[in-house]
Amino acid sequence: MYAAPSSVSAPPLSYLPSAGGRPYPGAGANPAGAGPLGGGRQQRAAGRAGQTVSGRIDLSGPQGAQLRAAVAAVHRVCPEFHPVQVLRRSGRSVLLVGTTGRTTAVAKCLLDDSPAGTERARREIAAYRAFVRHRPPVRVPRLVAADPDNCTLVVERLAGRAAALQRHPVDPLPRADVKAAVQAVCRINQWRPPPGLFGVPLDYAERLYRFHELGLLTDRDTADLRKLLRGLAQSGGGQHRGQFCHGDALLSNVLLTPAGPVLLDWDRAGWYLPGYDLATLWVILGETPAARRRISRLAQAAGPAARDAFLVNLMLVLTREIRRYEMAVQRVMREPAPPVQPVAGGSTGEAQRLLLRRLHDDCGMARRAVRAAVDTR
Repeated sequence: MYAAPSSVSAPPLSYLPSAGGRPYPGAGANPAGAGPLGGGRQQRAAGRAGQTVSGRIDLSGPQGAQLRAAVAAVHRVCPEFHPVQVLRRSGRSVLLVGTTGRTTAVAKCLLDDSPAGTERARREIAAYRAFVRHRPPVRVPRLVAADPDNCTLVVERLAGRAAALQRHPVDPLPRADVKAAVQAVCRINQWRPPPGLFGVPLDYAERLYRFHELGLLTDRDTADLRKLLRGLAQSGGGQHRGQFCHGDALLSNVLLTPAGPVLLDWDRAGWYLPGYDLATLWVILGETPAARRRISRLAQAAGPAARDAFLVNLMLVLTREIRRYEMAVQRVMREPAPPVQPVAGGSTGEAQRLLLRRLHDDCGMARRAVRAAVDTR
């Protein structure tokens, strides 16, 4: 489907050091005056302007060794890649912006060599390779090169803006942006890739057991969710795992471009219970009630089985987010606060506590819906 400027398979092993990769966030802002709904000439100009990058990476300092190893890993699979900027660096991965010929590209290199991190990186590489032969119904970055052994991925960089920069936006978002994101997710959920291309990233029984052991789900919660899972397995046979999902449908993973929305970060893609992506969108759109109502209608449109699957997904996603932000609040309480932390009119800790309160309220509402669904069976 795509013509790659270099081989998308790694060459024979060499002496170069190895590194790895993970998903990259939406990168590349629209140039001034070129909005996502501009005219044809403006769209072409925006695309050209968004591909212009320049600079030089500083490979000195205590972290220079990691960057040198990452660049060497990228050059092993894509020798013409010229890095110019570090887009993002965390304890798990580093993202490099550079050029490959006339194309602007993003290279993802894994720094966390844990089994879980390696599995996610290789799953994303497999997803991009699958997209070359089987085109999804939404736009995705074009694969340039990949090396699953070193968990290194190089994809094209697209000009656009993320639908949201925060994981949980604190302000209502433009209706058009939310609509575009929801429609893109629904299109990918309707896609049926050939069997064997994607696996099952989430073990529902194991996740329920782990959340219960951590005290995040009560005995009643766990029993009710298991009843819904058994009912889905009995009523739908193998269809209870029959929906292809992105797996991490955050608005920060939706890039709004003049040509339409682009989905990024495919390391969790696979087969889920129906409604997993919609449940993720419902959770993060707490400040947009109209979008939540629309998502709820979409998730339940296929009948009681779809409603039950959506509720199971919703409880698991909410519980995951509660655990995430409880740990974040605990870290803020243990660590001294930095001198300046302007976040939405307050400190980071206060914003996280408010979000945590909202998540607990949402979880209580979802818990009541689950119990009502169990009672109607």
